[in-house]
Amino acid sequence: MRAVDIIIKKRDHQELDRTEIEYFIGGFTRGEIPDYQVSAWAMAILLNGMTDRETTDLTLAMAHSGEVLDLSQVVPVAVDKHSTGGVGDKTTLVVEPLVAACGLPVCKMSGRGLGFSGGTLDKIESIPGFRTNLTREEFLHQLKELGLVLSGQSSDLAPADGKLYALRDVTGTVQSTPLIASSVMSKKIAAGAQAIVLDVKMGLGAFMQTLEEARKLSELMVSIGRLSGRKVTALISDMNQPLGCAVGNALELQEAIDTLQGGGPKDFREHCLTVAAHMLVLGAKVGDLDEARSMVETAVREGKGWEKFRNLVKAQGGDVSFIDHPDKLPKTKYIEEVAASRTGYLSQVNARTIGEASVDLGAGRSKKEEAIDHAVGFIVHHKVGDYIEKGEVLFTIHAQDQQRLAAARQSCLQAVEWSDQPVDPLPLFYEVIA
Repeated sequence: MRAVDIIIKKRDHQELDRTEIEYFIGGFTRGEIPDYQVSAWAMAILLNGMTDRETTDLTLAMAHSGEVLDLSQVVPVAVDKHSTGGVGDKTTLVVEPLVAACGLPVCKMSGRGLGFSGGTLDKIESIPGFRTNLTREEFLHQLKELGLVLSGQSSDLAPADGKLYALRDVTGTVQSTPLIASSVMSKKIAAGAQAIVLDVKMGLGAFMQTLEEARKLSELMVSIGRLSGRKVTALISDMNQPLGCAVGNALELQEAIDTLQGGGPKDFREHCLTVAAHMLVLGAKVGDLDEARSMVETAVREGKGWEKFRNLVKAQGGDVSFIDHPDKLPKTKYIEEVAASRTGYLSQVNARTIGEASVDLGAGRSKKEEAIDHAVGFIVHHKVGDYIEKGEVLFTIHAQDQQRLAAARQSCLQAVEWSDQPVDPLPLFYEVIA
């Protein structure tokens, strides 16, 4: 069996069998199949797709490229949540401590920034010292003792996905339904959670542009979960405009802190409460969403979620003084406000334009080996449907040099569209698929 024959077969719209997929993923994981061949194979999948059976086989091959954790010996049930990626989506930093504070163990294997979508690990690593490269023993011990763990893809857990994830980011193969589904679900299966809530983004700032695409991806991932013996619920949520106000790693971390402490933007807070409630129901902590919602709101009000987040940072080596005093987080050399050039209703705040502009500022990567700047980004002050007076501040840009600041200013102006007539606010969620 040769890697090039597998590439050609997929290039020519043929279906790969399980042994071919396992051979290819195994060879890539061991370093026997080089990046350039894997890149060609990923592009063939992007262009020609995969059947549901191929995608399930790919998912299981990636999950079993390393160890698959059995959490039943550590906790009775563990729940996880995953977002398919969006702009300003710092939901994990709020939702998972809240759910853990309600008494339901949460284990998460997370990723880094992918394309114009920010990564959870990049955001939480704005905290000096925070370790995301946990060993299997550390992962299990922390889950048992704290009931909450947030780890990256280590060499022990889903190593094939970690390598493929980085390649997709820089080869134009991010927006592939089979590759997204297998990436998400391989991490979930490897990490061992028995119940998984998927936050599937749809819109301008998502990899799924339409409701139909988001529904297809959701149904595929729910199906993979079922075949793997997991309980899975998918929420299709809006990503036409940034979620919350902050876009950029340290800026989003600070917004998550504000939300855990009872503040935060209204849309982001509501999004987090909804996702957390679904996790509590799926994990059988409570019987219905109303009871779950009440429990989560209490965890916010009494500060239990915030305390659980502090304990997470401590457990993984982070300097808690940076979250107790967020003014210590990284700052940029330049901070500039962008004002509205006219009066009217906002009809669009293009999430993709803002996401790509944040990458250009340095908040994301154009090459997989690039370092990121945790300080740069945007504050988006208004939402679709808001009435704006000329001169009101629309954006605040955080940049390190004048050239990038000027480019970001232009991007802000291109991101917004106006209407003279009232515009309805965008919904937070569209559908629930279980």
